[in-house]
Amino acid sequence: MPELLRLLSLQDASTRMVMLSTASLAMAAALVGSLAMLRRRALAGDAVAHASLPGICLAWFVAGDRSLAVLLLGALVLGLASMATMALVQRWPKAREDATTAIAISGFFGLGIVLSRVIQNQPGGNRAGLDGFLFGKAATIVSTDAWLVLGVAVAVAATVLALRKEFGLLCFDRDFAAGIGRPVHRLDAILLVLVALVTVAGLPSVGVVLVVALLVIPPAAARCWSGSLRTMLAVAAVIGAASAVIGTGLSAVLPPPGGAVGGGWPTGPMIVLTAAALFVVSLAVAPERGVLVALWRHHRLRATVPPGHGSTR
Repeated sequence: MPELLRLLSLQDASTRMVMLSTASLAMAAALVGSLAMLRRRALAGDAVAHASLPGICLAWFVAGDRSLAVLLLGALVLGLASMATMALVQRWPKAREDATTAIAISGFFGLGIVLSRVIQNQPGGNRAGLDGFLFGKAATIVSTDAWLVLGVAVAVAATVLALRKEFGLLCFDRDFAAGIGRPVHRLDAILLVLVALVTVAGLPSVGVVLVVALLVIPPAAARCWSGSLRTMLAVAAVIGAASAVIGTGLSAVLPPPGGAVGGGWPTGPMIVLTAAALFVVSLAVAPERGVLVALWRHHRLRATVPPGHGSTR
């Protein structure tokens, strides 16, 4: 209990920094993910995340050290390259979007695994810390890395809020937006770049495998509460931030698994599990699309219908 109270009071500087960076990242991911989900581009972040691994490896080859800014820049370049590849494949051979996404995910990720093995076999390659980008190591982020992630998250969130109306037109009625002169192609490109930025920024916290969860789960949970874009964005941001804060707190205060000495529960997976739990709660009790609310309304409707009403006999 004293440890939990100390955590909630945010007396520990490293805990404050981790919570601040993960909460801001989760909020930005929830905002961008809401637009991507409405635009039916929810898996774009998954493709960027898996394509970022070879980018991190190539950046390590060029820089020769574990500078987070350089590694994330390499991840961003390869992530954007994967999006460009998917766009070309969809336009040229007229391939389906789900097929091109699967090809990009598997192809780039396979390349990343091969390059990471090459790095580990080199002298000093084990100190590169590339394995941390697979599942994330939020608890080990230093202050300079956390400020970098925080800056990216704030810039992404500010862009989404500034272009909220334009993005709303793009997501709900693209043809109407084009008809009234909105630059729909440019807005589409901006949205994909924002997805790439928030995906790459989330790699140190939750890793390649789980970063897409921050883009999908909070918006899906928020969709259960409201169909309004403004409300959905607000609820998704709250759910994302709550997932980050609660997940980070649980990873810090829960006893180590199996009674192990040292270490603890991984922060990134705990954040994702918290987001999944909030989604289940939203799916059950949300007034708009909650399962329990729908069952209750159905029961009330059946109770108001007289027995035998509507019978054809």
